[in-house]
Amino acid sequence: MISKQGWINLYKPKNITSFKTINFIKKKFSINKIGHAGTLDPMAEGVLPIAIGKATKLIPYISNMNKEYEFTVTWGTQTTTDDVEGNILFESNYLPKREEIEKKIINYIGYINQIPPKVSAVKIKGKRAYKLFRENKKFKIQPKKVFVEDLCITNHSLNETSFKILCGKGFYVRSLARDLAVDLKTYGHISSLKRLKVGKFSKKTSILLDDLLKIGQRHNEINCVSPTISMLDDILAYEIDDQLDIENLSLGRSIKIDKNKIMNSSSINLDNKNIFLSKKGDIVSIGKLDGNLFIPNKILL
Repeated sequence: MISKQGWINLYKPKNITSFKTINFIKKKFSINKIGHAGTLDPMAEGVLPIAIGKATKLIPYISNMNKEYEFTVTWGTQTTTDDVEGNILFESNYLPKREEIEKKIINYIGYINQIPPKVSAVKIKGKRAYKLFRENKKFKIQPKKVFVEDLCITNHSLNETSFKILCGKGFYVRSLARDLAVDLKTYGHISSLKRLKVGKFSKKTSILLDDLLKIGQRHNEINCVSPTISMLDDILAYEIDDQLDIENLSLGRSIKIDKNKIMNSSSINLDNKNIFLSKKGDIVSIGKLDGNLFIPNKILL
């Protein structure tokens, strides 16, 4: 049984859900607590951050990080799911030229309003949109404000175009394909989708699901678990080693810290900022500062 906490930088293959992926790992290594940040569609492959043990409490911080994708849009067809798995809704013979696409994608950089796909995890009156879709219910999804830092074409042929995008939380690449196609007076859907990065989690340093499961056949321990603090980017962190501080934190008590020793705190106003306390690379608490007094909000001991 794995009792340690931390992150696995997993590369999810195609044709499997994110839930099934972590279930395989949970069973193989007898992990009590496991979760993932940023669901990937079954048809998509790529980086899927896996949290083990008390690191699951840090998933929201990873989910908020920017994500990088490579994707391909096939022009001329819109589907019910906005990807290759859906049924055809609309068709068009018009195929946009590269120059036309270049002009349009500028409008999708920065903050934009986006309507998530009907097959998505967005909640409508407490129920997931994909469940309502499967039940053939009629429903509307409200637009959401999302952020795109960068979007560019990497390849173009007659009926499909490949892109790279860096985007923020809650962004749906499938929605972008749908909306961009309509903007270009045609239809389109995602035919390929790869996630290259989630914050500090990148494809280059990831481990394939098959390779991870093979480790499980040879050993009971996973040797590719990163400390919890290592994957949190640009955080205000403070290392503690005093046993009395650890005991007080475990009871939910506030402790005094030297705020001059907080990492990444130069010229930053610490008021209302989350402070992460760590011990030997693992986050033990998250809280706020009141002067030199650290007031815990979450305890990971």
